Parts: sequence; structure tokens; C-alpha cells
Amino acid sequence: MTEANGIGNASRLERVVIVGGGTAGWMAAAALSRYFNDGRRTITLIESDAIGTVGVGEATIPAIRSFNAMLDIPEAEFLRETRGTCKLGIEFVNWGQQGDRYFHPFGSFGQDLHGIPFHQLFLRERARSGGAGEICDYSMSAAAARAGHFARPAAGAQSAVNQIAYAYHFDAGLYAAYLRRLAERQGVVRIEGRITIVSRDSESGDVSNVTLDNGTQVEGDLFIDCSGFRGLLIEEALETGYEDWSHWLPMDRAIAVPTVSPGPPSPFTRSTAHDAGWQWRIPLQHRTGNGHVFSSAFMNEDKAREILLANLEGAPLAEPRALRFLTGMRRKAWNHNVVAIGLSSGFIEPLESTSIHLIQNGIARLFALFPDNPISPVERDEYNRGMRGIFEDVRDFIILHYKATQREDSEFWRYVRHMSVPETLSRKMAMWQRHGRVLRDEAELFSTPSWIAVMLGQNIWPDSYDPIADTLDEAKVAAAMAQMRAGYSDVAAQLPPHESFLRQSGSWNLQPAAGLAPQALSA
Repeated sequence: MTEANGIGNASRLERVVIVGGGTAGWMAAAALSRYFNDGRRTITLIESDAIGTVGVGEATIPAIRSFNAMLDIPEAEFLRETRGTCKLGIEFVNWGQQGDRYFHPFGSFGQDLHGIPFHQLFLRERARSGGAGEICDYSMSAAAARAGHFARPAAGAQSAVNQIAYAYHFDAGLYAAYLRRLAERQGVVRIEGRITIVSRDSESGDVSNVTLDNGTQVEGDLFIDCSGFRGLLIEEALETGYEDWSHWLPMDRAIAVPTVSPGPPSPFTRSTAHDAGWQWRIPLQHRTGNGHVFSSAFMNEDKAREILLANLEGAPLAEPRALRFLTGMRRKAWNHNVVAIGLSSGFIEPLESTSIHLIQNGIARLFALFPDNPISPVERDEYNRGMRGIFEDVRDFIILHYKATQREDSEFWRYVRHMSVPETLSRKMAMWQRHGRVLRDEAELFSTPSWIAVMLGQNIWPDSYDPIADTLDEAKVAAAMAQMRAGYSDVAAQLPPHESFLRQSGSWNLQPAAGLAPQALSA
């Protein structure tokens, strides 16, 4: 078509510059080069070996499988290269009350009957007979995790195993290295160096180029800031601003340490609550990742380190590493011609393993709104609206874990239990409390079963169930539930042990581990 038809006025955006490597930088580079490197568009990544990366996670949620599939990464190869394991969910210890233990599984709970949500039938059965058991008795992923077993869903087969949903644990440093090799094969040019000058166009205010410590100047049309908490472009150059959420999520420190694996890797993450925070345990093939996330307003670093080391299940493989962060997000993830992805765009503590997903989501939204020259303010605003939505969604779900506690045994737990929460979360909790209903806004990340798992797992039982559940025959519902419960348990028992699955599927790395990547900040 011609310009007379209103099409063809924009010019092609050809030079993409990624500032920073690590998981975020190389995820962006691998994805962009998969689709946008056609010989006319250049993709350059600048990073310095002298600047360490924090690492954003070793545990993920199921969406990571879609990202890897988009890049045509074979699962067995990915797990071998990253010494990864499979993850069916997260076990929470001491969160509702001390001594409590519950599981947040991936996937669904039971099967809806005649259009009525399963959890409403579970609530009805529990209220009437008290014999419904636990909600996780009706989850295939939870049943497999409890047994320490694992299998992939079998396409086309009529079996409860098809209700398994899973993600991964992996070494974040090895994942970044794997993606780097992939991206460079796809044409990404990596430049070694430290940026010392960021230059902006005097008229538009856009970043025009960056200068490295050796004098090299790199020009670009679109810059992707993956420089971590520092926000070299998005904050230091553009002064975008940061929205602080620490009054709701006061965790601002973490101490991480890898240990010898105490046994075969379990197919789930564990989160254990302590006096002023919580401890993660992430099983990999070659080691176990551990860390203590805590609030410096309620506990000093020496005490936090002492608690972490006292609760390890294996011998430490390195000295504990201290990390600092501020929970919140940039006021704009896309400002001028700079898109912040990863820690430079914001950080929500790693309780539900969302850090890598926020990277993935940022990349996917950039694909959907990839600009021409000049960049459209409408598309930029839509990107920022979408990223704010996903950040706030994750924020509210993480806050729920703290608000929905009965603990009063420390100053920290008293604070989070009685704090005010965002209106969006308050509304969800009120809807749940009346009839066990979960109403979600637009395309939220966490599905209804996730909200149910945390609410019930932390003893937040609704006053009643949805009256529509009374329309089904009680005896038939009880029989169907008993059949589901037994079926999940029986199928789980027949699956192979997790490590056996990894070995038999060609996913196990038989080579000795060649050193340790930096411990990542995630669970």
C-alpha cells in the first residue's frame, strides 16, 4: 500500500542495543534474535565481565516452558545444560501458624462438576461431613510431589497424569550461558565493556548512544536496559522514578548459599517462614540452592545469617552472599526509547518464583508492541499499562501470604498480619471470605487454584460456600470426590521417582559440576 492509503510513513527501527547480560539480557537477546534479526536489523548486547550479575532465579513457574518452546529449546538438552530439575509447586512451612505445612501446586484442583467449580464442592463436602480431606488431595501435581515422583503429561492419553503442570529449577548462571550461545548463533553481537557515558538526543530526549570505557561508541534506535537494580539507562540517565512497595512487602535483604544436595532432588521448592522472613530450598542436579529473605527493619544481617546456616540440610559449598533490594517497580518500564527488563524494571521478592516470568512477560509485550521509528506514545503507554498490571497482580498475591497469617510470635509477623493492603487485594479477600469466590481481573498471572491454595493453606476458610453447590446430589458428589482423591494418589504412586525420570529421559548431566555459578536471588 502507499502513503496515500495512510500506511508506510514510519521508518524501520533497525538498531537494538541491550545493556547488560545475565538472565534478563540473554533471554531478551535470544528471543529478539529468533524473530527480529533478518540481516537488516542488528542486535548488540553490551556487558562487562568485571560487573557481576545478581541472577534472578533458580525456580520458575510453568510459563517458562512456553518461552523455551518459542526458542525451539529441547527440554532434555535444557535440563542437562542448566543441571535443572522439575518443579510441581511450592511447599510452605510455618506460614499460617508455626508448625503448619501446605502445598501450592501447579495446575488445577479436581474436576468441575456440571459447571460448578470443584473447590465449591470441596467446601460443601467439608462443611457437611468433614470428610473431604485436604484440598491438595485433589491435585495431580501435589500428589506426585508428595510421592517424590514425576512424569510429563501424556498427550492424548485419558489419565489423571495429564493434569500435571510443572516448571523448572535450574542454575541461572548456566541458563544465561546457554542462551548466550544460542543468541550468538542467531547473530547477536556481544561487546565487552563498561558503559561510562550515556548520550541523549537534545531534541527528543531519547538515548542516542553509549560510550564504553575503552572509547567505543555504540549507537541505537531502541535500548533495552538489563543492567539490574542500578537501572543504568532507565533511572540514571532518564530519571524515570521508582515506586516503593516496602510498606506492604518489607523484605529488603537476602543471604544466599549453595549446599551439597542431601539426597535425590525433590520435585518442588520449599519456603520455610522464620521470625522476620523466610528461607528457600531449591534442589538442582549438582547442588541445592538456599537463601534467607528477611527485613532489615526487624532483623540484623548477623542473625539472619545465623538462622540460615542453622537450617541447612547439607554442607555449604561457598561463603554466604548478602544481597540488598527494594521491592517495587519503575514508574515506567518503557521511557523514551528505553525499555527496562528484569531487575532494572522492578523487583518483587522471590516468594512465588516470578522474577523470570516478569522478564518473559516484558519480552512478550515488547514483541506485541515492537515499534517503528518514531516510537508511538500510544504503544509505549500500552506497554507500561500492561507491565504495571502484571507487577501489581504479582504484588497482591505475594502480600496475601503475609496478610493471611495467624502468627503473632514476633514483631515482624504482627506487623504484616495487621497492616493495610491494596484495595485490589482487600476486595479479593472479602469476596473469598463470604462465599469462597475468587474473582480475577483481566489476564492475571495467578489462576484461581493458586489463590485457593494459599487461602486454605493459611487457614483462611470462607464463612460459607457458593449456594449453587447445593444444586448437586450430595451422594453423587461425595462418590465423585472419593474417586478423584483415590485416582490421584494411585497414579502418583505409579510414576517414576523424580531423579529416575530425569536420568531415563536423558535430562541428567553426568559430568562433574565445573564450579558454581553465583547464587541467584529467587525461590
